[in-house]
Amino acid sequence: MVKEFNILIEKGEDGFLISEVVELPGCHTQAKSHDELIKRTKEAISLYLKCQKKPIEILDKFVGIQKVVV
Repeated sequence: MVKEFNILIEKGEDGFLISEVVELPGCHTQAKSHDELIKRTKEAISLYLKCQKKPIEILDKFVGIQKVVV
């Protein structure tokens, strides 16, 4: 079954890109390129789901992210 997940992507001080899966606490990874980051993020999600003892309920509560300049 195909599931959709939201990820946040940040650039670390060391230049690596870091992804965090919004719906899966503690599920994150890093890579040097965007393509590699997406590949590693999918792997991290698969491993996270495989290790869960109970099914994960994906709720559509993530609205979005926005940068604000003050």
